[in-house]
Amino acid sequence: MTIMKKSLVYTKTGDKGTTSLVGGTRVSKTHIRLETYGTVDELNSNLGFLITYLSDERDKQFLRQVQDKLFAIGSYLATDREKTKLHEVSITTPEQVEAVEYEIDRLDDTLPPLTSFILPGGCRGAAVCHICRTVCRRAERRILALAEQVDISSELLAYVNRLSDYLFVLSRKMNQDAEKEEIFWNNSCK
Repeated sequence: MTIMKKSLVYTKTGDKGTTSLVGGTRVSKTHIRLETYGTVDELNSNLGFLITYLSDERDKQFLRQVQDKLFAIGSYLATDREKTKLHEVSITTPEQVEAVEYEIDRLDDTLPPLTSFILPGGCRGAAVCHICRTVCRRAERRILALAEQVDISSELLAYVNRLSDYLFVLSRKMNQDAEKEEIFWNNSCK
């Protein structure tokens, strides 16, 4: 039996405010790439929290797949493609985008039609889902900002865009499952 040496959690290489991209390029920790994949990581962490509120096993399993994909998206965003080739797992496929679309349609088919804008809230899980949705939208904005500097695949952009739509529909389903009324926007603001 081979015993592996435990890796260090800390390396001290980032103590001066820089870190390495995949490929070895050192950049500031405030670089747009880090802000981008850091926001994707933040979304992934929030999804882990959201899963603790889910009771439907199918929804849990799907979100765990999403978490795996977001980890791969983080790898894509952290790769300096001028210095190294992308790992195949980091590439977002049209089939992965379609899988999110399928889940949106599957959940939406169980929900009443929308008649007004919905405010974030309802049951706690749905409120957490809305937090995930807004972090996902921020991640999308960060990815689009990075896309102004480097090429980002259209499938990756579509995946993140659809994911926020999925989270909106999931929040509605969570309220329905919890028998909580959705909170509709009172456009009189009274």
